Amino acid sequence: MKLMPALPETIFDIGYLIFAIVGGIILLAKSKGRVCIKLFGAMTLILGSGDSFHLVPRVLNYWTSGDYTAALGIGKLVTSITMTAFYLLFEYARRDRYKIKGQKAVAGAVWILSAIRIALCCFPQNEWTSAEPSLLWGIIRNIPFAALGIITVALWFKSAKNDKFLKHIWLAVTLSFLFYLPVVVLSQRIPPAGMLMLPKTCMYIWMIVMFIKASNKEDV
Repeated sequence: MKLMPALPETIFDIGYLIFAIVGGIILLAKSKGRVCIKLFGAMTLILGSGDSFHLVPRVLNYWTSGDYTAALGIGKLVTSITMTAFYLLFEYARRDRYKIKGQKAVAGAVWILSAIRIALCCFPQNEWTSAEPSLLWGIIRNIPFAALGIITVALWFKSAKNDKFLKHIWLAVTLSFLFYLPVVVLSQRIPPAGMLMLPKTCMYIWMIVMFIKASNKEDV
């Protein structure tokens, strides 16, 4: 085992999981009837809990001699589903925070894209537990996810532009997808591309920080 990058990545992964799970608990505790903050807390807790299914086996793979191929694959499946739930709840947090009514077409699109994404993740053709899962299905299942991300960015850019706490949330989401999508396409052929998951995770840390700042004040 090589200490580089095992040690720094292990520290980063564990620190991120602790921050996300504790951050989610704090947000839920501070919500005090505020639906938006409660949703931020639920999103953050789902994010951290879901990512643990992938990151814990990844850390164990660095430091033990077991075969974690299947566990890593199942962890990626769980993470794919929880990330979809994260963006679904994100839309309802936006609606509550900015008192948005109607927009049934938008809500419908978010639900449909989320359902398609989760359904595609469940197809056996993904070969989650394989050492070399299907690249084609990796791309297919991320098409509705990318569309969901585009919608999220557009809606938050418009709604939060005057929100002093969340006005940059659209940028964090944009960068997270820009770091993530190359990993989907390139990581099997060019393994170092997988390192883009680190700055992608940093964008989620930034989002959580913004959620916590927003929870300290009730005004937008």
